[in-house]
Amino acid sequence: MVALRIWDPAPLENLRLRAFDYYQALKPRIPYQRPVTIVDIDEASLRAFGQWPWPRTLVADMVDRLKAHGSVAIGFDVIFAERDRMSPANVARALRDLDPDTKEKLEKLPSNDDMLANALRGTRAVLGQSGILATTTPDPSMPRSGIATVGPDPSPYLITYLGLLTNVPVLEQAAAGRGLLTIRNERDGVVRRLPLIVKAGGIVAPALTLDILRAVTDSGAILVRTDAAGVKSVAVPGLEIPTDRNGQLWIHFGPHDPARYVSAKDLVEGRVPAERFRGKLVLIGTSSVGLLDIKTTPLDPAIPGVEIHAQVLESILARAVLSHPNWAKLAELAAIAAVGTVIAVLAPVIGAGLLFVLGAAIAAILIAGSWFLFDRSGLLLDFTFPLLASLLIYVTLVFISYVREQKDRRRIRQAFGQYLSPALVEQLAQSPEKLVLGGEERTMTVMFSDVRDFTAISESFKRDPQGLTQLMNRFLTPLTNAIIGRKGTIDKYMGDAIMAFWNAPLDDPDHEHNACLAALDMVRSVEELNAVRAEEARLAGIPFLPIRIGIGINTGLCVVGNMGSQLRFDYSVLGDPVNLASRIESRTKDYGVAILAGERTIAKTAGLVAALELDLITVKGKTEPERIYAIVGDTGVAASPAFRALQEINSAMLARFRARDWDAAQAALDRAAGEMKDFGLQRLNDLYSSRIRAFRQSSPADDWNGAFAFDTK
Repeated sequence: MVALRIWDPAPLENLRLRAFDYYQALKPRIPYQRPVTIVDIDEASLRAFGQWPWPRTLVADMVDRLKAHGSVAIGFDVIFAERDRMSPANVARALRDLDPDTKEKLEKLPSNDDMLANALRGTRAVLGQSGILATTTPDPSMPRSGIATVGPDPSPYLITYLGLLTNVPVLEQAAAGRGLLTIRNERDGVVRRLPLIVKAGGIVAPALTLDILRAVTDSGAILVRTDAAGVKSVAVPGLEIPTDRNGQLWIHFGPHDPARYVSAKDLVEGRVPAERFRGKLVLIGTSSVGLLDIKTTPLDPAIPGVEIHAQVLESILARAVLSHPNWAKLAELAAIAAVGTVIAVLAPVIGAGLLFVLGAAIAAILIAGSWFLFDRSGLLLDFTFPLLASLLIYVTLVFISYVREQKDRRRIRQAFGQYLSPALVEQLAQSPEKLVLGGEERTMTVMFSDVRDFTAISESFKRDPQGLTQLMNRFLTPLTNAIIGRKGTIDKYMGDAIMAFWNAPLDDPDHEHNACLAALDMVRSVEELNAVRAEEARLAGIPFLPIRIGIGINTGLCVVGNMGSQLRFDYSVLGDPVNLASRIESRTKDYGVAILAGERTIAKTAGLVAALELDLITVKGKTEPERIYAIVGDTGVAASPAFRALQEINSAMLARFRARDWDAAQAALDRAAGEMKDFGLQRLNDLYSSRIRAFRQSSPADDWNGAFAFDTK
């Protein structure tokens, strides 16, 4: 039964959808307000103005009237895919017998498309587009609505069309937005869901309704939230809309309401009061049967497609949407397994009559629970298949109990016991769907540490590989303890290097400080290890090579989560701050310090650690300069008079150096020489002295901002 539900053949899907339809028929959405008005290209309008498409000047007049009446936004449930054949220039070319002067005057007049474009400018007008089967190539010159994703790429889960049918370019460029008006029927021809985002013509694009909401909120982008199962929701400022895994909204339909409609003819002829449009979202579409935009919904056998868009907008704005979330199928599978288990276990014990009563009680609970969730929360949970499964199991067990003797019942129980064994439960529990973790964005602190000149150390163990392994264990163990002891997470070991991060998976409000303290602990651990190893080498009469490490720390917005496959986890972190932390670590040897940190890390640890600004650098692959700081001690060191004096002189030196006052900068360096040596910063003194000598001989460029660019990683 579980496998049958996973397969979900058409008859079972149809049964489930019909049950959801019945819910909507019992409790349709009641629109207490009408935030949407439909301008209907109805039969009367077509008789008055001719067949569609109308001249764009007429559509422009409609737009101007809607603007004047105070409409909030205008959405077009039509596509202007071709240029207006009634534009003056087109008419001039079509009338061959026209005199040259008249023809020239007509050709100089603005096109009807330009007039509509002028009407669209300055309004929240959203044009309709359509997914098509023919392949198209995205035009990079055409504007698009922004799509931002939180989580995995949604593209594999989206409804996909090979091509995208758009409007003529001048209209696309004039509109405030554009979205797909395509409405998809289910297998039985009924519309129940509307894709809010799709992939068409190679791009991810919003639905017409969703981009109208984006335009109304004056937002630059639509946010799509995803997880490992697919799309979870889409959002514009102030509105988060749940979807199924394919980015589709389950529509909560209300009854057909003629009061939503205004005839386009009445609008053009000025017979509609402005109150019908003031403060409203306006959709321009058609109810004409001849224009082939009539759909079937759970409540109406024939309804204009434009009203479906209107009902979607109404339900979203009223926060009365339906939801069949990604976990719903797992809940339904659990219900099937639970029902099957209860009936299978009790069937050998109780008779057919009590089993029937039990089945009826289970059916009532399933139906009542499903209805309760729909009524209170708009959640759609399928009760039909668990009910069908219990019925089939009941019929099967009753049949077996009647055709077999009592002596066979033990074998029957064993068979069902094997079918619902703990081993099967364990197998389901270990399915890939339950083991995939979605990514999340967090502000994190990332650390890289590496051993300097590790090649020389490993060469000394050329004839003793086990000794090298033991050294690595002795080295990595205290460093790991230092990181974990300060609430850090070990990402990975890379030979002699360690990558770690803070503030995930558990929140750590002091992650910057803890990372810095961990780095200081690591340096002390290495010093202690070196002292022990030096004594061991002296007693053994062998050369001693001390271990020296460089540590780089940086803070920023990263993505953290399962970066592995569905079968193997790799809880890791990605992002530009990670790359910068690695680059900072590689610079420790240039400045002769053990710990370097980026400015975002130091900004949150002011006074908590002794941090000295060293330089303004541009690392390979980056254009923006980054301030880097040496961490030379904890809070006690930071408060010491010696460090404060060094900090003051160093700040003065950097200020004069960046102001190109080489003499004053060198003088500050000379004054700080003793303090720098005390804090292990002699190489910094030498480095800046070398730069000053070089700049005295060859001044930096006029646009020099004081930064030093590194060409290597």
